[in-house]
Amino acid sequence: MYKTVLLVIFSFTALFAQSAGNSGMAFLKLGFGGRNIALGNIGAEVSNDVTSLYYNPARLSGQTGNEILLMHNEWIQGTRSEFLGAKTTVWGLPLALGVNVTSVSDIPIRLVASAEPLSTFNANYFSGSLSTGFNIYNNLAFGVSIKYLYEGLYMDEATGWGFDFGLDYKTPVEGLSFAGVISNVGSMNILKNEKTKLPTEFNIGPAYKFDFNNDKFSVTAGANLQKYTLENNAHVGLGVEIVYNRLIALRGGYQSGYESKSFTGGFGLMWGNFGLDYAFQPFLDGLGSANIFSINFKF
Repeated sequence: MYKTVLLVIFSFTALFAQSAGNSGMAFLKLGFGGRNIALGNIGAEVSNDVTSLYYNPARLSGQTGNEILLMHNEWIQGTRSEFLGAKTTVWGLPLALGVNVTSVSDIPIRLVASAEPLSTFNANYFSGSLSTGFNIYNNLAFGVSIKYLYEGLYMDEATGWGFDFGLDYKTPVEGLSFAGVISNVGSMNILKNEKTKLPTEFNIGPAYKFDFNNDKFSVTAGANLQKYTLENNAHVGLGVEIVYNRLIALRGGYQSGYESKSFTGGFGLMWGNFGLDYAFQPFLDGLGSANIFSINFKF
């Protein structure tokens, strides 16, 4: 019976359709931190806190102090994620720990696609990562992350390892930087009959931050070119953030080349060492919208 059951996974269809690729482990594409997601998910270029462990570990270089960030992602079609990021300094190097727990609930099991579901089940994913970044030459920083990965689908489970490698260069032009990252390089063990392919991707692009009006306002703008190795098309991401008095931030972003998503938006509130960020991401084709909340504390 188990071999003949057809799993009609509508939630997974919605989840994977955003990338239209041949890889799995799509939860690794969801983003980390309300700020980065509101900016069109261009964190490889603009992340400036513990979320760099997810986007570009090279941007951890030069970050000081301790930080904790928690994020809840209420995504589409029953997909939910909980993230934890923590950063400290060990022997003069930044060291960041990341945890991602994602689940897709109430996936129907059917004998045929048009029949009533026999039952439902949940799919579960986990990623645990360790990251660091350091300066290697003048204003050029290098970073690396190692990730333990898990996927549980119906009665099958698999584990694997992934690696991220990043570069970040602060140019002689004040506020202008360039970043390049390759993420999710690795492999999974066999899940039932075959190995799930990781969504390996390349990111490259600039970011520019400038202050004006006696430092009351600051503007950060960034762009990236993103390419998944198992996809034919590439994606362009754009994001702009305006911060007033280091108290409130308004953000907007855009991602090209996706069938069901494009624009993002959000805001941030800051009180001393505490920050709250919110991102909103609408989807087309009746998929609904995603609401992302994150809070961080620096000490």
